[in-house]
Amino acid sequence: MTDQIRGRARGEADVPLSVLDLATVSEGGTATDALRTSTELVRQAERWGYHRYWVAEHHGMPSVASSSPAVLIAHLAAHSESIRLGSGGVMLPNHPPLIVAEQFATLHALHPGRIDLGLGRAPGTDPATASAMRRGDADAFPEEVAALAAFLDGEAPGGLQSYPLNADRPPIWLLGSSGFSAQLAGLLGLPFAFAHHFSAENTEPALDLYRTRFRPSQWLDKPYAMIGVSAVAADTSEQARRLARTLALAMLRLRRGRPSPIPSPEEAEAYPYSDVELSFVDGYLRNVVTGTGPEVRAGLSALRDRTEADELMITTGVYGGANRIRSYELIAEAHRLTASPSDSV
Repeated sequence: MTDQIRGRARGEADVPLSVLDLATVSEGGTATDALRTSTELVRQAERWGYHRYWVAEHHGMPSVASSSPAVLIAHLAAHSESIRLGSGGVMLPNHPPLIVAEQFATLHALHPGRIDLGLGRAPGTDPATASAMRRGDADAFPEEVAALAAFLDGEAPGGLQSYPLNADRPPIWLLGSSGFSAQLAGLLGLPFAFAHHFSAENTEPALDLYRTRFRPSQWLDKPYAMIGVSAVAADTSEQARRLARTLALAMLRLRRGRPSPIPSPEEAEAYPYSDVELSFVDGYLRNVVTGTGPEVRAGLSALRDRTEADELMITTGVYGGANRIRSYELIAEAHRLTASPSDSV
């Protein structure tokens, strides 16, 4: 069995390329449409040569259909053969560690060597929805990570045990958008994934903190850092920029407390932006890599050189399932990715 944490760069990519999927719902579409796109995308991502495919937990957002990562991962695993699948992530304050251990031990038993367990400390939603979930607080995150690992390892105190209990367990990743999880991942010797796509100003400080605080563990002998990157590729640069604005408007509405499905390009163009709103959109788009396939390749390579990330996880939450699939296809073609199922199992 190969290394379950480190990936291998394929084709002409500088580092392994992976997919982060929020199962985005477009205006006029349904959650069923979004999940069908995810099903097709995981098949194609595997064929094109992406290393792993993660889904993210969010709640109370009409643009996101991935509120239950474990359920969606099980479905995607049944419709693929070799690509690594995981959570990017499970928001641990929303769930008892025992339940998460049971879910991911079951996934690992069903699909040995293919499952990643990424954990985040934010609720992934607004305060009212977080309150409705009636669970813990982010301050207990380190203790809950330890409890979850103990359940998976069969080492929980007090005679407690979660089942199924496997001979090994899926690797645990810590996710973050600030320095807290970066430091914790380093101290625990775990792989770290940083949300560059919505916290770009903190990327390099957090990665520096992770690397300086890293202590070798049974899982890793040296740091392994992945960053989430928002990227949109299309057949023309103008088309890519036009699609990226659909995501920017959706993010603006979310920040304004008026979340909506991903608007169409026509709606994004016709929206009457105020100066403040236009400033937000322009700032947001500065951290989205857009263009043709070769242009996106160049942008990703520059970002990788600046951050020295070990892996790039690409998220493309734009309007239209076909546009999303085409974007990943163009990025794979530009990097001359090649599928290699033996790398994942």
